[in-house]
Amino acid sequence: MDDVVQAVKMRRGKPADAAAIRDLTLAAYAVWVPVIGREPKPMTADYAEATRIHRFDLLHVAGTLAALIETSSDAGRLFVINVAVAPAFQGQGLGRRLMAHAEQLAVASGCSEIGLYTNKLFAANVQLYRRLGYEVDREEQVEVGTIVHMKKPIVR
Repeated sequence: MDDVVQAVKMRRGKPADAAAIRDLTLAAYAVWVPVIGREPKPMTADYAEATRIHRFDLLHVAGTLAALIETSSDAGRLFVINVAVAPAFQGQGLGRRLMAHAEQLAVASGCSEIGLYTNKLFAANVQLYRRLGYEVDREEQVEVGTIVHMKKPIVR
């Protein structure tokens, strides 16, 4: 078995993790700044507030925060707000692992669907979500670009 898989531990995030969550998110999303010409929304979020109102699940590899997923649920739908993987850990399947975790959360909470959105210019992310079974629900033109809303039904 892969050493990374063996060394991975997940735990629930808490407000005391806000600074580490912000730092990881800034590093993970930095690659997208030149693509869209600005900081993506997760880079500007208030994580002190977000850790109080959303669920965060943190993946640690050998004791280092390597990846995270931020979710919320409402009206039978789990919404993935943020998935971030530290640059040193990208390409190791941690993002896919977190998305599978979100599906497990959705099933456990009785949700019938998972939703998310991403910037249309984040083409690699859109393709990853498609490979994971998400479909485009709609595209929304906003002042700063095009948002791709995606969804996936939960099969119990």
